[in-house]
Amino acid sequence: MEHVTASEEPSATLMYHVERPVFNEGYIDSKLLHRKKRTPKSFQLRIAEHLQCSSKKARSVVFGFLPILTWLPSYPLKQYLFGDIVSGISTGVMQLPQGLAYAMLAAVPPVFGLYSSFYPVLLYTFFGTSKHISIGTFAVISLMIGGVAVREAPDSMFAVNGTNASQVVDFEARDARRVEVVVALTTLVGIIQFVLGLLRFGFLAIYLTEPLVRGFTTAAAVHVSVSQIKYLLGVHTARFNGPLSVVHSLDAVFRNISSTNVVTLIIGLVCIVFLYFIKDLNERFKKKLPIPIPGEIIVVIVSTGISYGMVMSENYGVEVVGKIPTGLLPPKIPDFSVFPNLFPDAFAIAVVGFSIAISLAKIFAFKHGYSVDGNQELIALGLCNFLSSFFHTFVVTASMSRSLVQESTGGHTEIAGLLASLLVLLVVVAIGFVFQPLPTTVLAAIIFVNLLGMFRQIKDIPALWRTSKIELAIWLVSFFASVFLGLDYGLVVAMGFAILTVIYRTQCPKNALLGQIPGTGLYFDVNEYEEAEECSGIKIFQSNASIYFANSDLYVSALKAKTGIDPAQLLAARKSQLKYAKRDNGKRKTENHCSPVKKNAVVLLDMELGVTREVVAGAEKQMDHVYTNGQMTENHAESESEDDLFLQRLTPVHTIVLDFTPVNFIDSVGAKTIKSVIKEFATVDVKVVLAGCSRTLLSDLRTLKFFCEPVTPDLIFPTIHDAVLHCRHSKDVQ
Repeated sequence: MEHVTASEEPSATLMYHVERPVFNEGYIDSKLLHRKKRTPKSFQLRIAEHLQCSSKKARSVVFGFLPILTWLPSYPLKQYLFGDIVSGISTGVMQLPQGLAYAMLAAVPPVFGLYSSFYPVLLYTFFGTSKHISIGTFAVISLMIGGVAVREAPDSMFAVNGTNASQVVDFEARDARRVEVVVALTTLVGIIQFVLGLLRFGFLAIYLTEPLVRGFTTAAAVHVSVSQIKYLLGVHTARFNGPLSVVHSLDAVFRNISSTNVVTLIIGLVCIVFLYFIKDLNERFKKKLPIPIPGEIIVVIVSTGISYGMVMSENYGVEVVGKIPTGLLPPKIPDFSVFPNLFPDAFAIAVVGFSIAISLAKIFAFKHGYSVDGNQELIALGLCNFLSSFFHTFVVTASMSRSLVQESTGGHTEIAGLLASLLVLLVVVAIGFVFQPLPTTVLAAIIFVNLLGMFRQIKDIPALWRTSKIELAIWLVSFFASVFLGLDYGLVVAMGFAILTVIYRTQCPKNALLGQIPGTGLYFDVNEYEEAEECSGIKIFQSNASIYFANSDLYVSALKAKTGIDPAQLLAARKSQLKYAKRDNGKRKTENHCSPVKKNAVVLLDMELGVTREVVAGAEKQMDHVYTNGQMTENHAESESEDDLFLQRLTPVHTIVLDFTPVNFIDSVGAKTIKSVIKEFATVDVKVVLAGCSRTLLSDLRTLKFFCEPVTPDLIFPTIHDAVLHCRHSKDVQ
């Protein structure tokens, strides 16, 4: 019987009263619980139900595939339209210079960054479930794409003989080939993301833990910064890829630093200072400003005008963006022949891109009280990348900086993203040529300032040091591996290390002996809490890990170490004990024939020290205590023979309770290990029982044939308190 009572006074303490028999699993399964009768459906019936079509199911499928249909019909024009227009213009203005800049990271001409800022954004409006993220070019993804493009189409492939037998590069042919590689890579990424979405692999992002992603993106910021130094200085160096590419890039820049273009450097530094100042103003006065000051577009327009007016490209040798074709290119089928070489890179980019997008989507969804579907987000990103690739785009994902602008300027839905893409379309179709005199150092400055948010993630290190050393290790491994091995190999190493930390945690769980809080049915670690008292003759062992092939031996070792009971050592000590007893009994008989003085011997056993001791006393002396298992127990009469000695208990502990409350699963190796533990401890007259098993765990144990003699369901108890009460009663009855 169970009930809760309370006094009528508001401050009275609620009292929890329980009065029921002690239950074990044998009684619960046979008398207390009865399974519901269910008729299993045949395979054909399940397939038929799955393929059955109804108007409700069709509606659900269509609305799930096109989330825009769920909110567009009820779109509140008066409340949302103005905010979405302001947000769309603000985001589009920011998207223009970033598209041009990130195309440089992707190793393709700048106009392809504008294409990638239009088509995918337009498509995401229809297929995405987030209302606030800004889809488009992103520094980390662009850099990963650029690494693949440079590897597959290096400058050496397009070297031609110049004057005086010098080697020059056919830049037009090189860029055309790199565009083909990047477009094919984008197609493959889209296919991978779409297929993963159909297979319901939206959970994939959980394996990219937050410290791993933040360490990885910080390392990517290092790669991006190093790759832009040459544009900031105006020096010409090769682009490096693969392990130690950061070191090689820095080395190349410093070797050519004497050829720095001073005008290019001054323009870049002035733009960095101005952009940082504007970003700081926007951050400080974001509550007072209706929209953020568009520092990036201001810098682009002003620097383009100055460059055009002063003819910087010809007069000062300043490198500019160059030709930007007006209008959209006709669709083209990607080059499928390069797919085999690109698949590993495509999979890594697909996973990283999805992880970044879903992380931002969940942040804004939580803030504004709606939900996002990870599987549909995979499908949406896959369609955005796959369909857009036919129109010469590269891989896109959500941008942190643009998403913050889109949300903070009043954006309510992806209508803002749609308007931003239309603004980009206007530039591409009508006025793209205006940006041809834009110095590339300005784009490098924009990239540098936009990376500040990623570099601030270094502050994670002291925070993680205080909270979780393992997560700190994941962050550091992800960062250093990605910096020195490259983003592709670094990601693989970081994921492998993260998985190893999970194994480490199961290999090194926290083990404890539990004690009862007097007057309650609560049990806590005796080493942590003063009130927790061990039950006489009962050891309660808890390990906060599941039991499977990798840690089953460690579980048994921890059990023996914590309880201080090792059956093998106890039995060995018993044999030694009997040996000494027989020898002393023979001596005693000999001495009785030649002396009236009778001497007695008793062997003391100290298992915690792992030694045995022999104590000899006079005829009248009696041993008051015997140390067994490191604890002092009463011994009111000496054993007169080895038979009496053999009947003494090897340990005062008669029962061990294994708390299985933290155990989520157990495999066949773990089940065999626990069964062998029960049998092994029974040889020294110590009973082992289990407590706190979940119904799922019990089902697994039955499947694994765990319950067979001498292990029966009667050894399983629903709670620790049930097990303790049963064991106390059994001992009292004996």
